Amino acid sequence: MFIMRFDMRSPGIGNTTTAELYAAALDMAVWGEENGALQIVVSEHHGSSDDYLPSPLVLASAMAARTSRIEIQIGALIVPLHDPLRLAEDIAVLDLISSGRVTYVMAVGYVEREYRQLDRPFKGRGKRMDECLEAIRNAFTGESFEYQGRMVRIRPTPMTPGGPTMLMGGNSKAAARRAARFGMGMLAQGLNPELEGIYRAACEEQGITPGPCINPPPNLVTSGFVARDPDEAWAKLGPYLLHDARAYAAWMGDATSISKSVANTVEELRAQQGAYRIFTPEEAVDYMRSTGVFLLQPLCGGLDPDLAWECLDTFKADVLPKLG
Repeated sequence: MFIMRFDMRSPGIGNTTTAELYAAALDMAVWGEENGALQIVVSEHHGSSDDYLPSPLVLASAMAARTSRIEIQIGALIVPLHDPLRLAEDIAVLDLISSGRVTYVMAVGYVEREYRQLDRPFKGRGKRMDECLEAIRNAFTGESFEYQGRMVRIRPTPMTPGGPTMLMGGNSKAAARRAARFGMGMLAQGLNPELEGIYRAACEEQGITPGPCINPPPNLVTSGFVARDPDEAWAKLGPYLLHDARAYAAWMGDATSISKSVANTVEELRAQQGAYRIFTPEEAVDYMRSTGVFLLQPLCGGLDPDLAWECLDTFKADVLPKLG
C-alpha cells in the first residue's frame, strides 16, 4: 500500500507558481485514488516563508470534492491555534462533504513563532488542547453545552456518529496520556519505543480499551520517490528535498523525529539513506514488501510537478504491477 502527503511548500526553487502546485496536488489526489493509494495526508503550519499549507481543511475539502473513496487525513491539525467551536463546525461540514472520509491527527504543535503570529500563548498550550478537545467532543453531540461561561450549540452534526476518527499526535508522555484521557488512538513520531507502553498503561488507568497506537519504526522512509536513474533524479530533485529537510530541522531544533535530517547538502542528504530516499523500481518493490507501506511526498519542497509526475508514472508502471 502507499500513502501520499502534501504540505504545499513553495520556496521558489524552480519556475512553478504556488497556484500550479495546488492544481497539481488536486490532480495527484485523483491519481492516488485511481491507483490504489490508501490515504492522502495534508498538514498545517502558519506564516512559513515558503508558503507551507496553513489551511488543511480547505485543501482536504477540495480533494474530497475531486475524489469519492480515498481516505484523507489532516496530519497534524494544530488544535490550540484554533477556536474550537469554529473548528468543530468546519470538521462537521467536511465530514458531510466527504461522506466521513476525513480523519485527524490532533497535535499541540512545536513552533513557537506560529503561536505568536496567531496571538496564542505557547506556554500552557497543553491545557488549551484539553479545553479544545473537550469542547469539540461536546460540539459533535449537537446539543447545548456550557463553554467559557455561556451556553452554545454547534450544528450541523457530523455524518459520522460521534464525529470523525481523531488520533493524538505527538512524541511525549503527555501526549500519550492525553490520548488515553480522551479515548483516542495515537500517532507518534517514532524514536520513542516507550510511548505505546505509556499509552496502554494510561488507558488501563482510565478503564478504556486502547485504540491504535502507531509508532513508526526508525528506518521508515517518509519522503519516497522512484526513478529509473537515481543519479539523474537526485541531480534534479535534490535541491527540493534538501529545502524540505532543512526547513523541518530548523523548526524542530533539538527535537527528534524519524523524518528529521540535519544534512546541509544534497550529497549529505542522499548519503544518509534516511527519511528522504530515491529508489530504483526494484528497490522500491523490495522496500514495500519488507515494510508494507510506501510514503510518497510528490511535491516535496515545492517540486516541479513535471518532475513529480515522472516519479509517479514510474511508480505506477514499474512498481505497482509487481506488487499485485
